[in-house]
Amino acid sequence: MKLSNKGRYGVRAIFDIAFHSGGKATQIKDISRRQAIPPRFLEQIFQDLKKAGLVTSKRGPRGGYALAMEPDAIRLGDIVRALEGPIALGNGDADGNGDDTSRVVTENAFSELSDNIEACFDAITIQDLCERADAHDLRRAPPRRYVYSI
Repeated sequence: MKLSNKGRYGVRAIFDIAFHSGGKATQIKDISRRQAIPPRFLEQIFQDLKKAGLVTSKRGPRGGYALAMEPDAIRLGDIVRALEGPIALGNGDADGNGDDTSRVVTENAFSELSDNIEACFDAITIQDLCERADAHDLRRAPPRRYVYSI
């Protein structure tokens, strides 16, 4: 199994909102700048994350994307499944060729490995990533200030 850029960027984007904005609405351009992710790709990612109920969106000058739940309730597995689909190693080997016993044994092993990998993804939350960032003294972005001139 290889995690695509979409899955990696999705985790980084949600982490960015939690860590740098305290879960409050954050504009794509700010996330894009901090995480070096193309803004158009982020827009596609956030549409999938919104459909999965992981983020919400707000329009307007103070709008952007915000976490739909607390960071300790969002698991990496939730993000990966929303963007990549099921976490699986096996494909069921449905071609019908070969020894049925071998197929059952190997597919059971791949299924067990898939369950273990999925459990690893589900064991880490966005809150865990924020705590790791604090432990590494990662600097948080300063609060965004809005300046209006008439």
